[in-house]
Amino acid sequence: VQLVETGGGWVQAGGSLRLSCATSARTFSNYEMGWYRQPPGKEREERVFVASIMGRGGGTSDADSVKGRFLVSLDTVNTSLYLQMTNLQTENTAHYSCRFETTTTRVVYFGRGTQVVVSP
Repeated sequence: VQLVETGGGWVQAGGSLRLSCATSARTFSNYEMGWYRQPPGKEREERVFVASIMGRGGGTSDADSVKGRFLVSLDTVNTSLYLQMTNLQTENTAHYSCRFETTTTRVVYFGRGTQVVVSP
C-alpha cells in the first residue's frame, strides 16, 4: 500500500490547514487509517498519535490535544484520508504522516509525510 500526503505548509497561529492522504489501497474492507506527527528534533520512531478513523463503521479517535480543533475524515470510495486542522498552535508544528493498518493482519504502512509549520 502506498500513501501520499499533501496539504502541509506554513501558517500563522490561529490558522487552518487541511491535510490529505491518497492511497493505493482498493481491496481492503477491514482497516484503520490515521495521522501521526513527528515533532521537530524527534526521530521517526517517536511519532505521536493525532487522530484515526475506522474504514468500516467510521469510528474515530482523537488525541486530547486536538479535540475540538482537528477533524479526521475518510473517503471510503477512494480510500483517501483527510485531516482538517483549525486554530493551529505553534506546538502543532511537526511532520505529519498518514498511517494505514489492516485490522485483520495488523500490517502497517506509513507515508513519507508532509511538513506543517505554525508560526506565532
